[in-house]
Amino acid sequence: MVSRWKLFTYRLDAMIDTRPKVLLTKMLPQAGIDSLKKRVELEIYHDEKLISKKEIIERMQDKNGLICLLGDPIDAEVISAGKKLKIIANYAVGYNNIDIKEATRRKIAVTNTPGVLTETTADLTFSLILSVARKIVEADTFVREGKFIGWEPMLFLGSDVHHKTLGIIGLGRIGRAVANRARGFGMRIIYFEPERLPEEVERECGAEYQGLDNVLKESDIITVHVPLTESTHHLIAQKEFSLMKKGAYVINVSRGPVVDEKALVEALRDKKIAGCALDVFEREPKIEQELLDLPNTVLVPHIGSASVETRTRMAVMVAENIIAVLIHGCKPPNLVNPEIYQ
Repeated sequence: MVSRWKLFTYRLDAMIDTRPKVLLTKMLPQAGIDSLKKRVELEIYHDEKLISKKEIIERMQDKNGLICLLGDPIDAEVISAGKKLKIIANYAVGYNNIDIKEATRRKIAVTNTPGVLTETTADLTFSLILSVARKIVEADTFVREGKFIGWEPMLFLGSDVHHKTLGIIGLGRIGRAVANRARGFGMRIIYFEPERLPEEVERECGAEYQGLDNVLKESDIITVHVPLTESTHHLIAQKEFSLMKKGAYVINVSRGPVVDEKALVEALRDKKIAGCALDVFEREPKIEQELLDLPNTVLVPHIGSASVETRTRMAVMVAENIIAVLIHGCKPPNLVNPEIYQ
């Protein structure tokens, strides 16, 4: 017969959750949540608004892991609040929201979700190209407002996309996936990278290397696919817009600050270019009011990877990174700062 003391001890042990504690700053697809809940004590921030820096700091005190979004400011102050922190898992490919140097100094692993969103983001890129060139959003609004009274020869005349020149700034994984789609439209593809890529890559993508100025001057459509670094901040600004064709369209699905939004507004307003389509913004989630007011813009809320399949896979990758560090004590599969294990 089990004594009352032993029975009390069993019940007490069941009440105390000794699993690693993880803070999640926004709900993720269920597959990732289910995987995490089996292994860790998970605290999820459920408020509709984005979590503030102050709230992250307050909730970080006893956490071993942090799962954050690209818009969460994980700076040195936040990182120092996590006295027990062992891993910061970013639910994104980019990680410019995290102070990597500070995390590395404190031997905290930083991970991301690379590779999985390449094709999905390329799909969105081409959707934006077609939407802005063919005035899809304007035409949709026109119909919904009851203004359509019949076919007209001059109604919503846009620009052809097929057989035009596509300029790709940044021919990485996503840039190459966009190039593959452009080939189906019979487009001439030119690209810029700081260093020319191997001939086999150019041949595979059907892309021709040009200097940045030439890409800007020759392209009918310019799409940007670069990471945000000191050298790419305002990569496309007033000078660059002045080089573009008046009929050119600019697409940005990379990082908002890569494009100078004030210069973009000026170029659109003064008809130096024909239009733009943006998935990211310089001061996200704030947007230049004139961009909202101008008719020759297509603006979407950072949905480059927003398919059920891709976002689910990203959630699973985040869970795998967390579990590797906190449960198995090993190097995570998508480590950004490998030097902490040296």
